[in-house]
Amino acid sequence: MSRIVLVRHAEPEESARGLCYGTLDVGLSDEGRAHAERLASSLAALPYDAVYASPRRRALETAAPLALPAIVDDDLREIDFGEFEGRRYDEIATTHADVYRQWMEAPTTVTFPGGESYEDLRERALRSLTRIGQAHDCAIVVTHGGVVRAGLAEWLSMPNDAIFRLDQRYCGITIVEWLGDAPIVRLMNGATEAVS
Repeated sequence: MSRIVLVRHAEPEESARGLCYGTLDVGLSDEGRAHAERLASSLAALPYDAVYASPRRRALETAAPLALPAIVDDDLREIDFGEFEGRRYDEIATTHADVYRQWMEAPTTVTFPGGESYEDLRERALRSLTRIGQAHDCAIVVTHGGVVRAGLAEWLSMPNDAIFRLDQRYCGITIVEWLGDAPIVRLMNGATEAVS
């Protein structure tokens, strides 16, 4: 049996609020750093043998308090919003009205100008998560909401257009175990207290 413990990064710094960020490299807020410390305490009893993280600061800073150093995996990064990176949502709605409307109505069908599509994210995220699951008995993966949703959609056989029905809170914990080839979702988007 193998187990992956997926964790969405903690709360980002205040300056990122209201901005579109995927590749934009923002760190954690003070609240986020405190939340990451609580996360490490909650996961301390798990017998994990590896920690993986997205290369983005918000993921690396969330992983920093864990007992093992993080292995950076570029495939675990959030979607690249291309030309929208670092821009305010209301600005994007004005300057790219058609793309913005499609994004709000059918988000997994959009290819961001100069960036990625959901399918691009999904392909690389599943490649990474499969590789990690095959290499370890229990690994913690600190990543982003899009990556967690892509994994869950695959393991639960969900259609792409349903992924935003899966809430992903900051520091939300999702535990998936494989019994043979069958993925079993043991916990989804749990609070840090859920695994203590």
